[in-house]
Amino acid sequence: MAPGSDPLAICGRVHSVETFGTVDGPGTRLVVFLQGCPMRCAFCHNPDTWGFGRAGAGDAGGPGRDMSVAEVLEAFERNRPFYRTGGITLTGGEPLAQPDFVGALFEAAHASPAGRIHTCLDTSGATFDPARPERFERALANTDLALLDIKHSDPAGHVELCGMEGERTLALAVELCRRRIPVIVRHVVVPGITDAREELEGVGRLIARWDNVVGLDVLPYHTMGVAKYERLGIPYPLAGVEPMDASRARELRSTILAARERARAARG
Repeated sequence: MAPGSDPLAICGRVHSVETFGTVDGPGTRLVVFLQGCPMRCAFCHNPDTWGFGRAGAGDAGGPGRDMSVAEVLEAFERNRPFYRTGGITLTGGEPLAQPDFVGALFEAAHASPAGRIHTCLDTSGATFDPARPERFERALANTDLALLDIKHSDPAGHVELCGMEGERTLALAVELCRRRIPVIVRHVVVPGITDAREELEGVGRLIARWDNVVGLDVLPYHTMGVAKYERLGIPYPLAGVEPMDASRARELRSTILAARERARAARG
């Protein structure tokens, strides 16, 4: 941000806004889906958020639209009574692809004249760069809660499932732990891919490393995004894979947590 510039005028590239979100952080929330993500997860149900637009260029800049910090806060204030136990969540796409916007928005949310707004970051860490932590300082310094997506516990499996390595996710997890930012881990369970005991126990061993993990969401794979692939003319990577039986989620979650406790006990 240039010296003297107005932080409320900083724009992000936004795909869409959900005004009454109930599954992306505590309470009822304003959920802002940012545009752009480098991962190509086989189970992604938002392929329309992949492309990166150029913030500041209007609709001509590609997918999404520009939205300023002030505009997001205005949208929140219009319905503030409904967000009494909630706040603002940034998701995507990958919000940390736009760290300046995330930082400016979250800082302004904390300083809101009408009262501090709870901030939540839903991220895979795909664009986090541990070699340049200063780029993310403002965003992480103003994050109250992180929803961290652990796609696959095995490095080779991560590449096969997401099209890129998972080291940046793990680096962000370490940074969130260092900062003592509460984290809820999210893991999508795809039948035949991420539902094997070995994979689930691998996730448990990973999260055992981080003492700031306060929750675990096991999310059953679904096919609600298939129609988007058809509209975009993109082959659906998991064609033929049936949705996971949601009733299995509790059992699979227990497998992860049991592995976490064993890893913690072994660590002493």
